[in-house]
Amino acid sequence: MNIYFDHSATTPVDKEVLKEILPYFTQKFGNASSIHNFGQTALVGVDQARDRTAKFFNCEPEEIIFTSGATESNNLAIRGLLRNFKSAGKKPHIITSVIEHDAILEPFAELEKDGVEVSRIGVDSHGIVKIAELEKAIKENTVLISIMYVNSEVGSIQPVREIGKIIKKINNKKLTDWQKQGGKNRGAKPQPIYFHTDATQAVNFLNCDTKYLHVDMLSMSGHKIYGPKGVGALFVKSGTPISAIQLGGHHEKNRRSGTLNVPGIVGLGKALNLLDTKAVEKNNKKIAKLRDSLVAGIKKQVPDIVLNTYCEQAVPSHAHFSFIGVEGESALISLDLAGIAVSTGSACASGSLKASHVLLAMGIEQEVAHNSIRFTLGKHTTKEEIKKVLKVLPPIIARLRKMNPLYKDKK
Repeated sequence: MNIYFDHSATTPVDKEVLKEILPYFTQKFGNASSIHNFGQTALVGVDQARDRTAKFFNCEPEEIIFTSGATESNNLAIRGLLRNFKSAGKKPHIITSVIEHDAILEPFAELEKDGVEVSRIGVDSHGIVKIAELEKAIKENTVLISIMYVNSEVGSIQPVREIGKIIKKINNKKLTDWQKQGGKNRGAKPQPIYFHTDATQAVNFLNCDTKYLHVDMLSMSGHKIYGPKGVGALFVKSGTPISAIQLGGHHEKNRRSGTLNVPGIVGLGKALNLLDTKAVEKNNKKIAKLRDSLVAGIKKQVPDIVLNTYCEQAVPSHAHFSFIGVEGESALISLDLAGIAVSTGSACASGSLKASHVLLAMGIEQEVAHNSIRFTLGKHTTKEEIKKVLKVLPPIIARLRKMNPLYKDKK
């Protein structure tokens, strides 16, 4: 029995999603930008997916931009917004957290090289952004704050709605103060702060109503929600200034060039359509129960461990452990040979030998960070699979510890 415990990296395509996608590879294969019947048939599928996506995020269909995934969505949100301020000759200030995905951190680093002022907010020992530090970092020239909704490694849920309300309050005060000045003396309208969240790991589990969250932009990927790979979406609130960063066509109202991935978009729309409130609540309850069983079992059967996931404020899918004295890569390979797929962290960084920047930001020692394994469960995970992991894992950890002379000396 092969067991998949790496749903944070990707999920299998749901059977209903696959069924809806297949005709768009064969009978409905037209380019959605073509005006003939083949193209218009494809466009109907895109329009339906756009409506479904907008309904899920409680926004207007025109506020949805289809992309190749969350990485592109993040880059478009950040770089697309900042292009407007750089061209205006202003020196903008932008804020993010130290635990973001590289698809946020790297665009921020590039912008910093180009002269944009950047602040990076720390997190507490549970991997949760320090709101007081974020509030203190806001300046007169702050134009963008980007904070992820859920951390992909430890599963910590960030206070996105609370941050959104703080930003909204600041923007409203700026506007009110400006309006009070009246007439010619008040100068240009104050620059609002725009708020972006990378919700890639949140869509399966949390309320992603954009109005509830008070966000101006939100990124997501299809393959994290039992949809296809290579497709995603970016919500951009009406009035938010976004310039295309990918040129060569006039798709998505000139905001994102490139022939639309019609099968992928149709699949994304269907995957979101399946995430109704009842389905999410049912899956959350089931997955949380299984995750808690896994955590309790590992705690009971494997000594000298650290649970890095703060389950009280994390999505139900995650259980991130450090097994002291055991290299995470060694444990991963041993589990894989036993038919159990796990991860040492973000799949996008799996080729890196560096300790997780997320764990280090949480105050975890580098050596302990290297001893980490991430288990992420999904809607198809079973009790039998949990039992199998609890049977296979303890002897693997014990064997690997015996091979580590430093761990023996320590003990």
